[in-house]
Amino acid sequence: MARAKEFDPDEALQSALELFWARGYEATSMSDLVAHLGIAKASIYGTFGGKRELYAKAMRRYLELTDPKIVEELSGPGPVLPSVRGLVERFIGEAAGDERHWGCMVVNTAVEMADRDPELARLVESSWSNLETALTSALLRARAQGELSESADPRALARLLLVFFQGVRVLARTADPGVRLRDASRVLLALLS
Repeated sequence: MARAKEFDPDEALQSALELFWARGYEATSMSDLVAHLGIAKASIYGTFGGKRELYAKAMRRYLELTDPKIVEELSGPGPVLPSVRGLVERFIGEAAGDERHWGCMVVNTAVEMADRDPELARLVESSWSNLETALTSALLRARAQGELSESADPRALARLLLVFFQGVRVLARTADPGVRLRDASRVLLALLS
């Protein structure tokens, strides 16, 4: 008869996500995971697979927690551009906040792992595609509602925002990104006026 788990796999996955997010894949050893999760190595392997499989599961969890929030922010009724501006301001605020040194797990994964791990590359691309689609849809609504000129290209603007957001997340890992981020966001927001 199999023994009952003496830990909550959901809590352990969340703890692993936080450790991987803070340190990255390479800088996190199996010993670090054992210590941080407070469970035996055999339990980690038995529940999640190896370190690589646990990282992929943590990445999926991160996407489940973050991607729907952005879609929700952009799909509310009423004027669209205030929501887009709010999203820009939120990204800038997060980049200057206490967790800024962690950056974004999607960007961190793209930089560290996507060139050598096809599954993780697909997860990164999926997240970016979802964000681009949500932004494009929102900006199409903005154009239809007269918030953007008829000549505006919602898809190109969505891609500009996507690239801006990923750049913000990279700069969030630096010592003091404040001035650069404020100047860039001011110019970007002027394009959306």
